[in-house]
Amino acid sequence: QVQLVESGGGLVQAGGSLRLSCAASGRTFSSYDMGWFRQAPGKERDFVASINWSGDRTFYADSVKGRFTISRDNAKNTVYLQMNDLKPEDTAVYYCGRGFGPQTYSYDHWGQGTQVTVSS
Repeated sequence: QVQLVESGGGLVQAGGSLRLSCAASGRTFSSYDMGWFRQAPGKERDFVASINWSGDRTFYADSVKGRFTISRDNAKNTVYLQMNDLKPEDTAVYYCGRGFGPQTYSYDHWGQGTQVTVSS
């Protein structure tokens, strides 16, 4: 059983930064591909970024390229999402999941989410 716990969300002004963390249980985290998605009220869950098990492949949604960076520390069983130059349209609940790529059906475990609110 894989458990994922996100943290690091909050309220930030436009142009600011946040770093989200996703801590995973399990001894085999280093073999998991991981990703971040987000969901705004009334909208579908959208892909943000993903990273493969070793950290040498990453993939981003066009809307966050150049502003967000996904990374991982396998020694800490944690994946991160550094978010810079935040915009009001980045406001959403952010979820981490185990899997890779832009489709939600490629992911088999999800965290409970962390709220990110960007004020203008």
